[in-house]
Amino acid sequence: MSSSPRPGFATRAIHHAYDPAQHLGALVPPVHLSATFAFPSVEHGAACFAGEARGYIYTRIANPTLDLLEQRIATLEEAQAGVAFGSGMGAITATLWTLLAAGDEILVDTTLYGCTFSFLHHGISRYGVNVRHVDMTRPELVDAAIGPKTKIVYFETPANPNMRLVDIAAVSAVAHRHGALVVVDNTYCSPYLQRPIALGADVVVHSATKYLGGHGDLTAGVVATSAELAERIRLVGLKDMTGAVMSPHDAHGILRGLKTLHLRMERHCDNAEAIAAVLDAHPAVQRVDFPGLRHFPQHELARRQMARFGGMMSFELHGGIEAGRRFMNALQLVIRAVSLGDAESLAQHPASMTHSTYTPEERAAHGIGEGLIRLSAGLEAIDDILADLRQALDHAAAPVRTAAAGVDSTTTAPETAPQAAAEAAAIA
Repeated sequence: MSSSPRPGFATRAIHHAYDPAQHLGALVPPVHLSATFAFPSVEHGAACFAGEARGYIYTRIANPTLDLLEQRIATLEEAQAGVAFGSGMGAITATLWTLLAAGDEILVDTTLYGCTFSFLHHGISRYGVNVRHVDMTRPELVDAAIGPKTKIVYFETPANPNMRLVDIAAVSAVAHRHGALVVVDNTYCSPYLQRPIALGADVVVHSATKYLGGHGDLTAGVVATSAELAERIRLVGLKDMTGAVMSPHDAHGILRGLKTLHLRMERHCDNAEAIAAVLDAHPAVQRVDFPGLRHFPQHELARRQMARFGGMMSFELHGGIEAGRRFMNALQLVIRAVSLGDAESLAQHPASMTHSTYTPEERAAHGIGEGLIRLSAGLEAIDDILADLRQALDHAAAPVRTAAAGVDSTTTAPETAPQAAAEAAAIA
């Protein structure tokens, strides 16, 4: 007898692992605020501590509200289990503290989020873990770099902030051939757009502050992986090493956010595609990094491993960092702020903000331009977003237009550029 078909993504995001009938008919899952939990007997308490019986002990280890969230994240990421954390960095650090020891090596991609970079180079490396960067856009370089001490291969795809992609399936195959685990930061995509475990990865980490929560009103992180690794990460990385527990209130907020994740991601993607086309056509813009543009170097890889091209992009202006400052300061609707995945469109300058933990030399080596701008496409009406971007680009280009008139020839924009309507065809 055939089993019932698996429910769709949106159905699982809304209903998985919760039955209102078991909670006094409450349609919305209750928030369990208790820090500690009573045992019916001392014997049962001892069995829980020994791992011989199921039950809640203390919220730093597990909590019913967090447990529901963990189950939903696991099913959406096509993993066996999940672990919730108080932040994305809590998820990352707990995972790496669990899986690495003195003398081990971790291979990481060329570009990483600034705080991840800082943790690796100024944190865990102090305790005898060797950190090596490899250009993971080329799986053959990963193959050449892995040695007997390599325990983890770690990367973001797309990478924060320059959007470089890593072929998850190819790099995972290389790592597994050498006995290493693959950890992927899937924050930029969410499980709606990309599921690394289905492509071969062992562990997925998220800053749930971003798309999963989706409303900029909480900080949280999650891990999705096998049942065995999840238990290790929970009992070592979470319980003992970091204590980076998620609040039940924040778990409730993410559960709420997951219910609309599929809808929000479609709008984020729609808006990002329109924004990228306009930026790509504007004479003030030197380069746009967005996987949906046909001339993006890894466009075909994006088509293979992502359902759509996401809501994130980066770009540089003619005139470098000074033009970038003029653009940023001229924004009226798009908000100058870090983070991403919120309802609001957000723009930030990585070199002075999220990636200021890199030295200028390190940023140059790791593909983060001093004038790079990162944009998170929000959920506003697209015409309003585009109007704001166009007026800000006009401000940024003003000195360039002066140069074209012969006042200053140090920065010159291209004389012509295709119109946005024509360039929209560059999105595929």
